Amino acid sequence: MDKDRVERLVAVAREHAAAEARGDMEGTLATLEDVPVYEMQPARLRLSGIDAARRCYDHFFSEFLPLAGDSLLKAEWVTEEGLGQEYGVQLRMPDGSAEWHNVIGVLLFGADRLAGERIYASERLFRLMYGPGFDAAVPFSQP
Repeated sequence: MDKDRVERLVAVAREHAAAEARGDMEGTLATLEDVPVYEMQPARLRLSGIDAARRCYDHFFSEFLPLAGDSLLKAEWVTEEGLGQEYGVQLRMPDGSAEWHNVIGVLLFGADRLAGERIYASERLFRLMYGPGFDAAVPFSQP
C-alpha cells in the first residue's frame, strides 16, 4: 500500500464530504476526477461523468440539504480503494414528519482526486438525494 497516496486521497475525500455538507457545488466537484462514476446499491444503477454528477449535486444542494437535520457518523474506514463512511441521517419532511435513513458511502480513490462513489441506501433516500439524477441512472451488471 502506498501510504502517502492513501493519506493524500483521504484528505481529498474528507474535503469532498465537508464541501457536500456546506452546500459547496464547486468545492465538491473540484474533488472529483474528470469522469467520476457513482454507483447506487443495491439498486445496481450507475451515473458517469462530471455533467451527471453536477445534475445530481444540483438537486442534492437545492432540494435535499434543506431537509437534512441531524446526522451521525457511525463508522469510518480506509482501504487502498477508498474512504468508507456509514451515516445515520435524519430528514425533516415538509409535512413536519421526520425520517431516519442509513447510508454507506465509499469515496473511491482515483489518480489524484476521487474516481466517484459507491453508495448503499434505500431507493427512497436515493430519490430524495438525487431526484431526476436517480431516474437518469443506468443499470449495470458488474458485481
